[in-house]
Amino acid sequence: MNLISIAMVMALTPAPVAPELVALGDSYAAGTGAGNEASDSCRQSPHAFPRLWAERNSASLVLAACAGARTADVARQAERIKPSATLVTITAGGNDAGFADVMTTCTTGDDEECVQRVGTAETFIRDELPGRLDALYGEVDKRTSAKVVVLGYPRLFSHSELCLMSEPKRNAINRAADVMAEVTAARAEAAGFGFADVRRTFDGHGVCSGDAWVNGLVLIPIDRSYHPNRAGHERGYLPALTTAAS
Repeated sequence: MNLISIAMVMALTPAPVAPELVALGDSYAAGTGAGNEASDSCRQSPHAFPRLWAERNSASLVLAACAGARTADVARQAERIKPSATLVTITAGGNDAGFADVMTTCTTGDDEECVQRVGTAETFIRDELPGRLDALYGEVDKRTSAKVVVLGYPRLFSHSELCLMSEPKRNAINRAADVMAEVTAARAEAAGFGFADVRRTFDGHGVCSGDAWVNGLVLIPIDRSYHPNRAGHERGYLPALTTAAS
């Protein structure tokens, strides 16, 4: 093959598509709790797992995730998905189930109040959340042909004798995380999306463990409480996403 032929082949060969990640979701995707969060209401952190994945894969990033977002809010975030997107991630559902109120009740109330509030959240997750997730996933599906990965939530607590939260409270909260994972995984599968279950990745690294990847109660700023810390994003969420996206 002469130089002219080689040049023609090179000209006709399409350039490789640079990866682009669009990260949708709530505070867990925004990185609230990982440190150095922005002072605005979305509380995004430079240590959030979508930023880490984009950096390690030389990808462009649209980080649309925002603290406090419910599924309907995340569906509106999907408007930021462009045809150039090669990967879309979704982390949503916790705020619909009243995550903040559950943790407030379990922090300030007694065991019975905590278990009852968690039970109410579990009923919502089983009965109402599936429809909300279907609506969100449908909105994303109609906007992109990119690979979509839904990421779940970890169990917040590890078993420990020394913990400010009582064992009945910890068990109830962890049980709710299991219900959330089961429902979210089922709806993601029904939508044809991948699901990254981070419970096993975080196993042994919950609040009260010797190597916690999740913050316990943080007074200032309080919104970091019961969210993954920097290690949780680097060593928990990032590997889970890397595996699911491959």
